Amino acid sequence: MRAATAAAPTAEEAILERAGTENFSVAPVLLGRATRSHLRAIYGFARLVDELGDEAEGNRLALLDRFEEDLGRAFDGTPEHPLLVRLMPTIRGLRLPRAPFLRLIEANRRDQLVARYETYEELLAYCDLSANPVGELVLHVFGAATADRIALSDRVCTALQILEHLQDVAEDFARGRIYLPAEDLARFGVESDDLAAPQASKELRALVAFETARACALLEEGGVLVSRLRGLARVAVAGYVGGGLATADALAAARFDVLGSTPRSGRIRRVARTLRVLV
Repeated sequence: MRAATAAAPTAEEAILERAGTENFSVAPVLLGRATRSHLRAIYGFARLVDELGDEAEGNRLALLDRFEEDLGRAFDGTPEHPLLVRLMPTIRGLRLPRAPFLRLIEANRRDQLVARYETYEELLAYCDLSANPVGELVLHVFGAATADRIALSDRVCTALQILEHLQDVAEDFARGRIYLPAEDLARFGVESDDLAAPQASKELRALVAFETARACALLEEGGVLVSRLRGLARVAVAGYVGGGLATADALAAARFDVLGSTPRSGRIRRVARTLRVLV
């Protein structure tokens, strides 16, 4: 028991470190300590739920159920998990809604039950669970969560999720999941077994290019949100939009081969894209 207790903070910090690496590419140096702490707590929650759904051993549905119960204690009592203990002041201090957190858990339940999506609309519905709640919570942190801003944020977050899926096609396939819509696979003449190849075929590259363009269109639509924000909220959201555009650049630079390697954008490209979004 002592070993498990001692290891928990280490695991917590590791999750928060990964969350910081994935989500704080531009804005964190510009944000105050309190805001950074709130955002890290939220991203840490999202990262932990993903790990429960992707990496945890045993009955993942049962683990997610127990974690949801512990989330309830973060709102109503005293949670047990160290990350929820860290999240509790953010929840209570900012009066965050419970629904976005529950949707993130539900997305990972769905990952245990659904391995592929037939249509683009079905994929968008999944992104509404797996990605959009994070953007909504970020707006709450900045006190900017109005209905119209949340709707724009949803477009940005869905685009970021799609781009991440495109980067991770090989990794997801190895886990038995395909986030490329089946209707699009058929349209471009791509078989599911093609996703196990060492390099992407020309058909798969064409499909990835098509999905990348879709994501960029969503970023353009949702990017209007930047002009509707002020101060650090505007800079932070511009960082997310710019990061998404930089990821699209990386996919294009790799000629949309997402099997030979994982296309990643560099910091300089992300900063440059963010500045263009701001200007």
